[in-house]
Amino acid sequence: MLDYVSVLTLSPADVTQADVQAMRSAGFDDEGIVEINQITGFFAWCNRTVDGLGVELEDFWEDPGATNV
Repeated sequence: MLDYVSVLTLSPADVTQADVQAMRSAGFDDEGIVEINQITGFFAWCNRTVDGLGVELEDFWEDPGATNV
């Protein structure tokens, strides 16, 4: 799964049917593969959106003692 996510993230045009088949061979069904694909794409979109707009992280991310719980 992580190999697939890596290729999809870094060079999406290089994803091949063999990558999908490798996930099936590892036990993922088509529904799971689509979910992995969609989550990967969503986070790529989020990161490009906030990075492209120059969104700054909240101050608590710089505080090693802070939690968001």
